[in-house]
Amino acid sequence: MDVLLLSRLQFAFTIMFHYLFPPLTIGLGMVLVYLGAMRLRRPEDPIYEQAARFWTRIFGLNFALGVVTGIVMEFEFGTNWAAYSRYVGDVFGSALAAEGIFAFFLESGFLAVLLFGWERVGVKTHFFATLMVAVGGIFSSIWIVIANSWQQTPVGFEIRDHVINGQTFQRAEITDFWAMVFNPSAVDRLVHVWLGSFILGAFFVMSISAWYLLKGRHLEFARRSFTGGLLLATVSSLAQLASGHSQAKGVGEHQPAKLAAMEGLYESKRGAGLSLFGWPDSQARELRFAVEIPGMLSILLHNDPDAEVRGFDALEADYGMPPVWIVFQAYHLMVGIGMLFIASTLLACYYLWRGTLYEKRWLLWYFVFAVLLAFVANEAGWMTAEVGRQPWVVYPTIVDGSPTGGLRTSDALSEVVRAEQVLASIIMFGLIYALLFVLWIVILNHKIQHGPDPIPGTDPGPRPESEPGPGLLEAATGRVDHSGTLTEANEPPDGRRAGPTGDR
Repeated sequence: MDVLLLSRLQFAFTIMFHYLFPPLTIGLGMVLVYLGAMRLRRPEDPIYEQAARFWTRIFGLNFALGVVTGIVMEFEFGTNWAAYSRYVGDVFGSALAAEGIFAFFLESGFLAVLLFGWERVGVKTHFFATLMVAVGGIFSSIWIVIANSWQQTPVGFEIRDHVINGQTFQRAEITDFWAMVFNPSAVDRLVHVWLGSFILGAFFVMSISAWYLLKGRHLEFARRSFTGGLLLATVSSLAQLASGHSQAKGVGEHQPAKLAAMEGLYESKRGAGLSLFGWPDSQARELRFAVEIPGMLSILLHNDPDAEVRGFDALEADYGMPPVWIVFQAYHLMVGIGMLFIASTLLACYYLWRGTLYEKRWLLWYFVFAVLLAFVANEAGWMTAEVGRQPWVVYPTIVDGSPTGGLRTSDALSEVVRAEQVLASIIMFGLIYALLFVLWIVILNHKIQHGPDPIPGTDPGPRPESEPGPGLLEAATGRVDHSGTLTEANEPPDGRRAGPTGDR
């Protein structure tokens, strides 16, 4: 068993599972901010409070899973990747400390008010808490993406020797903090991550809302939620196209070997075509079954249809070659899903404008399941970025014809970790994460089946046969009044709810 391969698989598995949740919480955070603002602006319309309460419960579940699954990676840095932690500790330490100060403290300080403050604080205070939690998620993504982007395009540092217990080690130390923060890929990658999060959050909202529409439940809530999600998804999908183009140009300039893998470009070409499909064969060093747009890659990268785009024949000696097949397919899967989202959201907007959207049951069924594609696109983007920089964990710059300042993945591994230990931890994490995933699905399904709370003073209608009565989850979040009736934990015993101003 290869300890390097197992350690890479372990980190890939844990971070990909974790990455199911942060983009979703960022996207849902924007939804909650919008609903909170509309609740303030239009207090006479109770649908906004109804929607805000429902999506806050969904947000809280995903936030909790994101925190739990994210802690594991902090320990992996010190166990499996101790040499990496020693090399990048000055850079990562400052970024992660900033995340703790500006993100975690902000989120944890206001999360309880967001989740449990509906009848305890006024509407304005609750909206401020919602805003701070959403901003905290944004700040968290900023510092994580900055730290990761520095690994892709490292600047603002120098390599210094340190002696520990008689052994000499090299360490990357910051010489220009703001150069590190605004490294060449940071802004493009941050915008790309945000837009991907907004798309995921929007499609998540549309998925649940479309299911309600198809089942004839909570129709007014579902129509408004679906419409808002559709507008956010449409704008974000179109913006993602421009963001992706800008980021690809940056990759071509600063990480040419990654771009060559993304396009399956084994030989340098003038007038290089943009690959639509293909099957990279690294042994034969060719892209089989290629379907491409002639000259388009040269145009997109250099604004010149005859410009040369370097392939691995010119790059492999300096940068090495990543697993081309994985990078190529992950990148094209992400791009393909993005183009599908642009087409489907524009079509849905057209039907919405015509007033026939909610009659198109086939399209609503598509949106029920399209959220799975949004998850896949986020994961595929991560695979493209991380696998594409191999065999480097910190990408080098070429100085006088030789790679400088980089750290190979094979040199980042801990010296004392054995393969059987890593394999045992993979099995353990696999079982734990499987249980967490099942728990997430069960609780999420319960919340969806329950649906939004009825607006006070309206008839909630008959309970669907498939919807269970009060059970363990309700008992855990509710209480029994003196008449023996189960009431919500945040509802006064006499059944009154807070008014638009937060007063009872």
